[in-house]
Amino acid sequence: MKKLKFILSIILITVVIGACKKTYEDISFVQNSSAPAKLSALFEITQDNTGLVTITPNGEGSTAYDIYYGDATTIPAKVKPGGNTQHKYAEGTFNVKIVAYNASGKTTEATQPLTVSFKAPENLVVTATIDPANNFKVRVSATADFETMFRVTYGQNPNQVPVTFLEGETKEFTYAATGTYTIRVVALSGGAATTTATKVITIVDPVLLPLTFESNSVNYAFGDFAGGNATVINNPNSSGINTTAKVARMIKNAGETYGGTTLRLGENINFSANKVFRMKVYSPRVGAKVLLKVENSANPGQNFEKEVLTTVANQWEDLVFDYRTINTANNYNTLVWIFDNGIMGNGSANFTWLFDDIRLTNQIPTGVLSLPVTFDQTGVNYAVTDFGNASTIDVVADPAGGANKVAKTTKPTGAEVWAGTTIGSRFNAKTPFSSTQTQMSVRVYSPAAGIKVRLKVEDHTNNTKSVETEAVTSVANTWETLIFDFSTPSVGTASINLANNYTMASIFFDFLTAGSGKVFYWDDVTFLTTNVTPEYLGLPIDFQSTKFTYAFGDFAGGVVTLVNNPSASGINTSSKVAKMVKGAGEVYAGSSIVLTNSINFSTRKTFKIKVFSPRVGAKLLFKVENSLNGGQFFEREVTTTTANAWEELTVDYSAIPGGTYDKIVWIFDLGTMGDGSANFTYYFDDITLN
Repeated sequence: MKKLKFILSIILITVVIGACKKTYEDISFVQNSSAPAKLSALFEITQDNTGLVTITPNGEGSTAYDIYYGDATTIPAKVKPGGNTQHKYAEGTFNVKIVAYNASGKTTEATQPLTVSFKAPENLVVTATIDPANNFKVRVSATADFETMFRVTYGQNPNQVPVTFLEGETKEFTYAATGTYTIRVVALSGGAATTTATKVITIVDPVLLPLTFESNSVNYAFGDFAGGNATVINNPNSSGINTTAKVARMIKNAGETYGGTTLRLGENINFSANKVFRMKVYSPRVGAKVLLKVENSANPGQNFEKEVLTTVANQWEDLVFDYRTINTANNYNTLVWIFDNGIMGNGSANFTWLFDDIRLTNQIPTGVLSLPVTFDQTGVNYAVTDFGNASTIDVVADPAGGANKVAKTTKPTGAEVWAGTTIGSRFNAKTPFSSTQTQMSVRVYSPAAGIKVRLKVEDHTNNTKSVETEAVTSVANTWETLIFDFSTPSVGTASINLANNYTMASIFFDFLTAGSGKVFYWDDVTFLTTNVTPEYLGLPIDFQSTKFTYAFGDFAGGVVTLVNNPSASGINTSSKVAKMVKGAGEVYAGSSIVLTNSINFSTRKTFKIKVFSPRVGAKLLFKVENSLNGGQFFEREVTTTTANAWEELTVDYSAIPGGTYDKIVWIFDLGTMGDGSANFTYYFDDITLN
């Protein structure tokens, strides 16, 4: 039995050995392995004039190395991975050859020059550059004559062990923090003398868009001016659309009304694709003005700015600054913020704002528009709101052809007389009316001449703050630019108040006329930075226009027509004048004309009118009325002092009561019956309000 157990044991051991042998005979993975790669060698020379160099080879996939010294020695040194060899050289330059072997015997070789000198290295040049992909990483290289190797320290840790490298090699180091550091490179030869060079490098984390104020390494170096004071603080109102940890705070102190701050960016702003700034703001009140400006730091004359209004108080909102009209040929690298430009701050909570997340995009929120409204910009939702049964398609092809995009409004049969269209939900900034800039314009393509078009602007947060005015089309089926002068508001509407924030506009076609299916196209809603003379009937009246019709309203025997000036002389040499013939009818016979907008008597209350009378002592009753309410009127009577010659009469309206007046009435010789003869024929011209 013992013998049998012994035999079975031998058989079992044989089977196991056989199985093991079969498992390890498959060495194809070794035969198929790649040849060694990335060969190099590190040279370290003792600085004692002995020429002793330590050579440490390195390579991927290597299991052994042959080192050929490059001098008279012909037999290579065998070196294992991680090992090295030492060799004494005379002075000179040698090509050290490294042959690397892998496990299958495949080889790769490389040659690396070695310079051995016992004199100090000369002409040491150190190059240190910031990695373009990492602002904290530096790349260092060096060249010198008579050097064998270099050693570098980076100035961050005074106890750092020097890092050895060779000429042609670049060393990288990543700093832990921003600051100014001195890089020290020592060039070594085979002698005791060395050569040292230093390079000062500043590590900064540049200020770049988008600005979030979250970085601990970025230096947000605000440039405050004229009473503005900006700092980065912990977000005191982490809520709503902004729960970030850090924000910027602006306190506007007493100084100048334009007090604000600047921030220089680390590079020029790229406006090639995105031209809409977005910025989150926390304002102490509704209607605060926020001006965002960009400048060229080398040439502040190259700048662009937009101002918008806050619409909520004590909560974060995302404001939009439309820069689509910026001149992209200029360079801009500085941001400027001014809150409530034109108002003196006092450093209180009422003059404290938070702002954050300044970024450049290509999107404007739905319905939030900026002037001019062109209907051509990509990425803009030109939302409109119709009322009174008006019907608008906000982006259609230009009826005159071409690629231009316009809006199309139909006033269908049954539409209300006040039917109209609101342009977007609001503008992203207050319409900048001033004492000298009170006009807007709209290009209109109308089906007929003589159609009234009304434009209304209002505060989108308070529709009681509004002003509206009108213009009249002068051509049919042709584009024309209508001028809307808000210094002369429409009948029955409030006057312009420059203190109001007019942030929304509505347009009314064929105002006060019931809908009949007329179709209007319109485009380019624009604020005019310089007032122009409107091409519609208003003061002054000189009867020279060919753009619109002087629609006289004759009554009770009076007839007025436009004629050539019968006596172009003296104070009136104009070509066209009005002619009044008073025929038999009533003693109050006369004529009238309705202006496009009401007369503005706020600062001017003296009329001037040139008259050519057939006799001395003829009376002229000059009257103004509300065209919708004849009971609201004011009149004064003046008398001619010359006959058959032009004279200028003055009509004093200093006592006119408040009201709306858009109609002028002329009655000559009130109380006397006319007979249509030359004795009852009068000419008048050049009605002005002074």
